[in-house]
Amino acid sequence: MRASRCNAPSPRLCCPPCRMSHGLEMLHPSNTVDIKTADDNASITFKAAHKELEGVYTIQLRTCDEIQEHSAFVYIEDASAAVLGGPASPLAVQVSDVNKDYVFLTWQPPSADGASPVEGYYVERCVVGEGEWVRCNVNIQKMCYYPVSGLKEGTLYQFRVRAVNQAGAGRPSKATEPVLTADPLQHTRTTVVKVDRGRTITVTKDELEGEVKAPFPPTNVHACEVSDTYVVLSWSEPEPRGKEPLTFYVERSLAGKSSWEMASLEMEVNSPRFPVLDLIQGQQYLFRVRSINRHGVSDPSEPSAPVSLGTQEAVPAAPHSVMAVRDTDTSVLLQWKEPEEKDDVLGYYLYCSERGKQDWKTINNKPVTKNRFTVHGLKNRQEYVFRVKSVSRAGNSSYSDESPPILVKAAISVPSAPSAIALLLCTGSEMVLGWRAPARHGGDPVLEYYLDQREKGGKMWREVNVKPAKKRQFKVCNLTSGDFYQFRVFAANMAGVGKPSESSEAFLCEKWTMPEPGCPYDAEVREVSAGSLVLLWAAPLYQGQGPVTGYFLEISEGDQSDNWTTVNEKPITDTHYKVSGLQEGHTYRLRVAAVNQAGVGPASLPTEPVTAHTTGAKNIEIGVDDDGFIFLGYEAEGTDEESKFLWNKNYTEPIDAQRAQAENTKCGSVLTFSDPSEEDLGLYTVETSDNPDLSSSYDFTAEDLERLKELSWQVRNPLIDLKSGWQVEVSEKGEVRLWLQTESLSDEAELRLIFNDKEISSSPHRKITFDRASGLVEVLFDQLSAEDEGSYTAQLKDGRAKNQFTLVFVDEKFRETLALVQKNRRDHKRKSGPYFEEDLSWSVNEDCELVIKCKVTNTHKDTSVKWFKEGVAVTQVVYDQSSGVSTLTIPQVTKKEAGSYRAVVTDGRGEDVSTLELLDDEYDQLLQQLSKQCALSASPLKIQSTALGFKLYCSLKYYISYMKTSWHLKEKRIDQDARTKPGSSVQEVWIEICNPTENDKGKYTLEMFDGKETHKRYLDLSGQMFADALLEHQRLKQAAVAEKNRAKVTKGLPDVVAIMEGKTLCLTCFIDGCPDPEIIWLRNDKEIVDQAQFTITKEPKCSTITIHNVTMADSGKYSIFVRNNFGSETVDVTVSIYKHGEKPPDHAVEMGFERKKK
Repeated sequence: MRASRCNAPSPRLCCPPCRMSHGLEMLHPSNTVDIKTADDNASITFKAAHKELEGVYTIQLRTCDEIQEHSAFVYIEDASAAVLGGPASPLAVQVSDVNKDYVFLTWQPPSADGASPVEGYYVERCVVGEGEWVRCNVNIQKMCYYPVSGLKEGTLYQFRVRAVNQAGAGRPSKATEPVLTADPLQHTRTTVVKVDRGRTITVTKDELEGEVKAPFPPTNVHACEVSDTYVVLSWSEPEPRGKEPLTFYVERSLAGKSSWEMASLEMEVNSPRFPVLDLIQGQQYLFRVRSINRHGVSDPSEPSAPVSLGTQEAVPAAPHSVMAVRDTDTSVLLQWKEPEEKDDVLGYYLYCSERGKQDWKTINNKPVTKNRFTVHGLKNRQEYVFRVKSVSRAGNSSYSDESPPILVKAAISVPSAPSAIALLLCTGSEMVLGWRAPARHGGDPVLEYYLDQREKGGKMWREVNVKPAKKRQFKVCNLTSGDFYQFRVFAANMAGVGKPSESSEAFLCEKWTMPEPGCPYDAEVREVSAGSLVLLWAAPLYQGQGPVTGYFLEISEGDQSDNWTTVNEKPITDTHYKVSGLQEGHTYRLRVAAVNQAGVGPASLPTEPVTAHTTGAKNIEIGVDDDGFIFLGYEAEGTDEESKFLWNKNYTEPIDAQRAQAENTKCGSVLTFSDPSEEDLGLYTVETSDNPDLSSSYDFTAEDLERLKELSWQVRNPLIDLKSGWQVEVSEKGEVRLWLQTESLSDEAELRLIFNDKEISSSPHRKITFDRASGLVEVLFDQLSAEDEGSYTAQLKDGRAKNQFTLVFVDEKFRETLALVQKNRRDHKRKSGPYFEEDLSWSVNEDCELVIKCKVTNTHKDTSVKWFKEGVAVTQVVYDQSSGVSTLTIPQVTKKEAGSYRAVVTDGRGEDVSTLELLDDEYDQLLQQLSKQCALSASPLKIQSTALGFKLYCSLKYYISYMKTSWHLKEKRIDQDARTKPGSSVQEVWIEICNPTENDKGKYTLEMFDGKETHKRYLDLSGQMFADALLEHQRLKQAAVAEKNRAKVTKGLPDVVAIMEGKTLCLTCFIDGCPDPEIIWLRNDKEIVDQAQFTITKEPKCSTITIHNVTMADSGKYSIFVRNNFGSETVDVTVSIYKHGEKPPDHAVEMGFERKKK
């Protein structure tokens, strides 16, 4: 929980003592409590707030004159639950019966169970300084007490408790103060003996009993604590005990049995306390104890009386007869009757809820020990109900019955004493007195006042008026001129007469003749805010030598300061003034003095101290009510329908009941004007009679009047709002729907539908519907005709609200609708069989293919789809029956694809036709789209070096002539000439640059225009790229020259020739090269030199070899080898010889006598 601080203002102290107490306990500064007292403030701060701190705190302040005392109840709120739905923390954990290894704990249950009732508690311990909390009990403890054993002797422990419900364990309680485990009888074993000369000798029993060796048995074994789950055994140590430390064995036996068993098995018992936790309900047990020291084990003690578990302690009964009594505006006195059996009741928890909400809030988190409690912090004028729980160690009772509802409002009592009696006028035998109203009216308005008087120095008071004064002003007659008189005033209400005011100062009865005016009176503060306030006063009764011409205001900061500052430089003519420039939180007093031609008169009595702050009141709001009346509305906290509100104009002028009426609301008041005009303009003020601090004002201006008059007319003559104007819809079947929609209308709303100045209603041809809840008006035509052309007006009326909406359904709009009706009716009839859901259309895909497709629907297995172009069936169509899509894909578009396409879907139910005219503009659009797609498919520009120069090119899916191309170098168009030759193929666009030079360096651009857009590709031919390309060109050029001049066979020999044995074979080759090549013929790779059988002729471009009278031995491979400076070439031929009557090989060329050339 957070630190908590309590503050109390205090008067100046003449001596420092400031005593603070919590209940009956006096508080002193400590590590957790900080008490400070300043000149005008005293505070106490708790550095850690726990529920144990809840209660009544009292501060006593000793002043020079008296002792002042103030008390307040401090509520400690529960922290948020440790787990969702978990219980609150227990409180008041107490440690008792402290022994060497045992303590006994008690605590009080929490006020809040959480989402489910508390089932029990976990007890935790912590060795001081270690900071680790250890759980003491495995099973939850249902009662609010528990014996803790197994502790270490001489150790400081702290204990705390957690409540447990179905959601889990809640937050821990406040930890106990550190407890030291020790022998509680240790002091009885020490004796201090006085000897001579003031000396003392300390004698211990351990020294006197040193001869005792084996221990004696313990005595007086009995049960000191009995519950329904455990028994705590107690015994007395043996006497004498001896000086050796003792421990104990505890044994038990069932009553009537002679067998004993160890009850303290595996436990070392160091003190004469032992909790037994494993007994069986309904069984009786006997216990005995043995003493143990280092010399041995004693005989057993005498058995205890029979011991058994007790019955479960019942939770107490709930309180009853809960009754709340009015106390103050924010508190009530709650009383209840205690249950008959209240011996075990520790106190009571209280709960409250606003009437009808069932939102119960905890009033106290520390049990209240009495049967009455003042509940603070309630909402003024709100109804509450209350209920109470009894609290005991066994848990909390059920809730009491709810109290009767009570309205939080101060109880009626006699008013407090009036104050500030002032002399307003004296004639020599009469005095007119005025006074300030009581600070507290006692819950009922002050109805009358009574005055007493006495002469100065006299002790006996004499009643002035038997008939009560209704106003705070009274004329006292029959006075003696020259005498001094004192007065006192009593206020009275329905509860009776209150205490008298303090005696006034002694007033001299002498006729006033001074030239200055008398003092103003009834100075009161209104409309207090953080930076301003309004001061009201009454004009002085004594005018002096001339009429009052104005007033001066004075202000003093602080509640006792005598330093007054004038607020206004020039006199104020009104009896009210708004003072601005105040500092929020500062306290002020004000007074006012009247002025006439003779000067400034005496000041009025000062106002009560007022602090600049924002109050709970709202500003006056102006508006128009549901009936169209203009009103001023005011709301303030703490008011209800019983509160009395005082409306005025310019603070003092009463409201003319014929022009405006005031009426209370649930939390404020409303001033409603009958028929406001310029006469009603001005400053309006309002205040509550029982709390003038709740006040406000509003300046009703001409602009307000004009604006609100317009709004009033709109409220009294409201229009039905339109959500959607007239709409015309045609259905797929050709039906027509005219409709409009307004705001939601009541069941009493009326509709009149006018067609061409004549009211119409539903007919077989035309259906009219009116859905008031949705504001929907519909006119439905099953078949629109020319007779339905005209204007339609819907006239609507709903209470005072009305409106009308017209549809002009003529001319072009009507003809278009009628045409659409006819088309939709035809389409509907067409769609009774198979039909085209999507008509024939074309597109170009990424592969630059032309795709013509359509989609049919409402088909079955017998439905067929056929395509035609110019009347000729198209067979390359693909039809997917499952999707209904039929497609024709054309990989490459040419002029022959232009034409008229027609698709027909048909079956036994009918047919539908779709056409596509791929001609003229449509064909041009196709070429444009195709050109665009082809251009988009173009690759980046590339360069290829050739023997002639450079070739710049890009690849595309394919090229069509519709797409215009141009080449640019350095943003300048390249025209075709001898050096630059643009070209194209089906899949490539290029430009050749012959004999390139340095001038051909730069950025090249290929522009492809598809008819709408220009697509560009770039290549920066410069730097290393240009150098590499030029070097490659030069290499290729040289290679081309070498290739051109190289020795070569231009027309060679056949691969295989066949010739009959005995014939002559002639083979001729044509040769080229520069210089003329050298010629050599070879046979089986050896040069032929035999000139008898072989004849070889050599010419510049030709060479012939003739083989005479061939034989089978002449078969084999023959070659011609040519060479010059630029290269060489060899051509082979195989000669096959066959005999007479044989057939030559199929793959051979047959030769004869004639010379063959190839």
